[in-house]
Amino acid sequence: MYIKPENRRKKSNAKIKEMGIACMEVLPLRESSKEVRLKSFEEICNRAIACLLSTQLAEDIHNGQEYKKSKELFLRLLEKYEVSNCLLEKEKRLFNGTYSEQDAIDICWTYEAYWSLVWALGLVEDISYPNTICDVVRAIKLVGDTDGKEAFKAQCRLRGIEEILDMLDLHYRYHWATEEKRLRPETEIKDLDPEIVMERRRGLEWLISSGTDWFDISMDT
Repeated sequence: MYIKPENRRKKSNAKIKEMGIACMEVLPLRESSKEVRLKSFEEICNRAIACLLSTQLAEDIHNGQEYKKSKELFLRLLEKYEVSNCLLEKEKRLFNGTYSEQDAIDICWTYEAYWSLVWALGLVEDISYPNTICDVVRAIKLVGDTDGKEAFKAQCRLRGIEEILDMLDLHYRYHWATEEKRLRPETEIKDLDPEIVMERRRGLEWLISSGTDWFDISMDT
């Protein structure tokens, strides 16, 4: 059922205020389902798998594991899941050894963007309150327990565009609150985690973005 952007905003604002989180009621309307194109099921599955394998390599780097050994493992997995050509520029640097420390940190955080994608694919029940990090063990198992991309895809059921836009709208408004908190410490955000909010929004924004690289998506509020 089609949802008007003003009705979506009204619903998000009511939920945010009910939780006692700061709310900018006139924050701009987001796009309607008539104005956006959801990325294809194949694109979303490819991005989810490539992201997960990249974050695992980034975690190994962060934890001081032997880079060459880890890289070889995850390169094999990229091939196994047929996503070797689905890496973003920052992820490519991770695999070709030209990454910066900040690249590795940024990619570690995309576990949360991945969590938004697997929610959209119907593998995670709820991401509506981003206050704790995703279940990393489960995040890995969602891919690791399958024997290839087709098996991963077989367990997925893509949610509808209106449900995805509802979740994006909510995270967009959460993000405003967390940014306001950074500027004005007295702003109430309860126990929202600003980094998790931003990364989950990044994943949701990517789903309707015309671009392919989620690090290039504007995260303004």
